[in-house]
Amino acid sequence: MILENNRVTLQPVCLPKDECQEISSVLSRAGDKWSVIIIVMLGPGPLRFNELKRMIGSISQRMLTLTLRGLERDGLVTRTQFSTIPPRVDYELTEMGHSLLIAVQPLGSWAKAHVKDVKIARAAYDQRALLSSEINPEQEL
Repeated sequence: MILENNRVTLQPVCLPKDECQEISSVLSRAGDKWSVIIIVMLGPGPLRFNELKRMIGSISQRMLTLTLRGLERDGLVTRTQFSTIPPRVDYELTEMGHSLLIAVQPLGSWAKAHVKDVKIARAAYDQRALLSSEINPEQEL
């Protein structure tokens, strides 16, 4: 990373096409909305499925199941089933999951610090788009 004239220039992470596709595959999981939220929720320690669902709130049971399976498949989360009555299943970050948590925490902090700015920018954009469509109704957005 190079800082020049208040602009950050990043060196390419990947060059060969195949390497970029592999990295893209990993980033698609790491950058997924639900994956990031689940990684953050599991940061302090293991949780059960329903605890995660309650904490997140707006996720469907199907989406939570699919996301947890994907995180487990990618080696970011472990699923431990206990043979108790009723059956109990805990989800916990792996070492690699904890390393991803360290990487996404600054992104979460940035998002929290800029929520209002993004809302203002969206409202301004929407207002400009509305005015533009009123002036030129045939223009597609």
